[in-house]
Amino acid sequence: MDYRLAAKLLLAAALLAPAGPALAQRAWIKDEVRINLRTGPGTQFRILGGLATGDSVEILRRGDGWTQVRAKGDLEGWMPEGFLQDEAPAMILLERHRAETADMRENFEQLSSEVTKLRTENQELASLQSEQGGEVERLRRDNLGLRAGARWPHWIAGASILFAGVLLGIVVHWSSSRRAPRRIRL
Repeated sequence: MDYRLAAKLLLAAALLAPAGPALAQRAWIKDEVRINLRTGPGTQFRILGGLATGDSVEILRRGDGWTQVRAKGDLEGWMPEGFLQDEAPAMILLERHRAETADMRENFEQLSSEVTKLRTENQELASLQSEQGGEVERLRRDNLGLRAGARWPHWIAGASILFAGVLLGIVVHWSSSRRAPRRIRL
């Protein structure tokens, strides 16, 4: 009897003793779950194959806690209904989001380099526009000067013709008044 009492005391001490570092470690259950696909709605039916987390199935019929599904490769069988959900599992969504994030980062980097390139081109074009604006202003002033200057030859020609006509009139009048008037003699 002493032997049994000692074993009970030893067992009680082991159960009541504080857990050591090995028992305090944290562990995670694996994400991936494997589900057996069976020939009928119950565990007594033969296993046809397995499905893993993330596999997509087509629901054919629902039964009492079991669902008949069609998996990839046209494999049809029954599985427990509790393992089905409408949305993709978290690990599949996570992979999709990681891929989308990588694509977005790549697009962001491309767009950033394009923005930098466009800013540089914009600065160059602004500088060129400033230079061309000055050139346009100079050409406008030259054009205005040429238009105004193009009229003065006409004015000078008109004044010269008028002056020549007045001179000619004076000369003709002066030469006709110097001669003696012609008289007709009979």
